[in-house]
Amino acid sequence: MFAAAKSTSRYTILDRQPATFRQMMGRWEALLAMLMVAAFAICSVALPHFLDLRNLFDATSNFSEKALIALPMALLIICREIDISVSGILALSSVAMGLAHAHGVPPGALLFVALATGTLCGALNGILVTRFALPSIVVTIGTVSLFRGLCSVVLGDQGFTGYPAAVTGWCQGYYFDLVPRPFAVLLAFAVLFTLVLHTTSWGRRIYAIGNNPVAARFSGIAVDRYRLVLFMVTGAMAGLAAFLLTGRIDSTRPDIAFGWELEAITMAILGGVSIAGGAGTIGGVMLAVLTLGTVTYGLSLANVPGIYMTIVVGVLLLVTIAVPRLLGGRKVAK
Repeated sequence: MFAAAKSTSRYTILDRQPATFRQMMGRWEALLAMLMVAAFAICSVALPHFLDLRNLFDATSNFSEKALIALPMALLIICREIDISVSGILALSSVAMGLAHAHGVPPGALLFVALATGTLCGALNGILVTRFALPSIVVTIGTVSLFRGLCSVVLGDQGFTGYPAAVTGWCQGYYFDLVPRPFAVLLAFAVLFTLVLHTTSWGRRIYAIGNNPVAARFSGIAVDRYRLVLFMVTGAMAGLAAFLLTGRIDSTRPDIAFGWELEAITMAILGGVSIAGGAGTIGGVMLAVLTLGTVTYGLSLANVPGIYMTIVVGVLLLVTIAVPRLLGGRKVAK
C-alpha cells in the first residue's frame, strides 16, 4: 500500500514537471526577460560603447516619461478600457504649465498645475465613459483631438520656453551623479503600482472587473467608480510626464509627445497585458519598457534610422503574442 502510494506520488511529481516548465516558459515575463537578455548580449558584443554605464543611464531619457504613462494604461486595459488621449493630455498639461509660468505662478507650483490639468482631463474621459456609457476608445479618440486642438489654439505656431531653472535643473538632474531623475521617478512609481495592483484589494477588484464586469458589479464592486478613478490616475500620470518632459527639454511645442499614446499602449500590450482585460502585471510592463529601451539604444548607437524601430516593435509584439500560444499548445475546439 505504502509502496503504491509512494510510486503514485513519484509518478505524479515526474508527470507534472514538463507541464510546469512549459507553463513557466510560456509566461510573458519569461519571454520578455529572454528577449531583453538576448538584445543586451548582442548589443554588448556588436557595439563597443554599449556597456558605458553613463550612456546606459542617459538612454533612459528615451522612454522614462512614456513608461510613466504605460503604468496606469496597463491598469485601464486590465479593466477593459483604454485611453487614446494621453498624449493630448500631456500636451495640454505642458501648455497649462507654460501659461502658468507666463502669468507669474511660482516654479514650485508648476508641478501641481500639470497634475491638476491632467487629472481634470482624465476625469472628463472617465465621466463620459461611466456616466454616459460611451466606449472609451471612441471617447478618447475624440478628446485627444479636443486637447490637441486647444493646444494649437493657445500656441499657434509658437511655443513656451525659458522655464525656471528650478524646474529645468531638477528634471535634467541626476541622483548620485549617474541616475537621471525622471528614471528614478519611473522606478518609484513602478514599485507603487506593483504594490497597488498585486498586494491590495484594489488590485484584486481591478482584475475582477476585467475578468467579468457584470459579476464584479453583482458582487458589490463599484465598477464605474474604479473606472473613473483609473481614468483620473492616467490623466494625472500624463500630467506628471508633462512636467518631467517639459522641464527636461525646456520647451512646450504644439506637437509635444505626438504619437506617444501608441507607444504607451505598445509597452502595456508587449508587457503581457491582455487587450481582452483581466490579465497582466506591472513587472511585465517594466520588462517590455526595458527591452524596448535596450533595442532603441542599440539601434541609435549603430546609427540605424529611427523608422526601423517601428519594425522592431512589430516583430517583438508578434513574437511575444505567438510564442506563448505555441508553447502552451493549441486549444482544441469542442
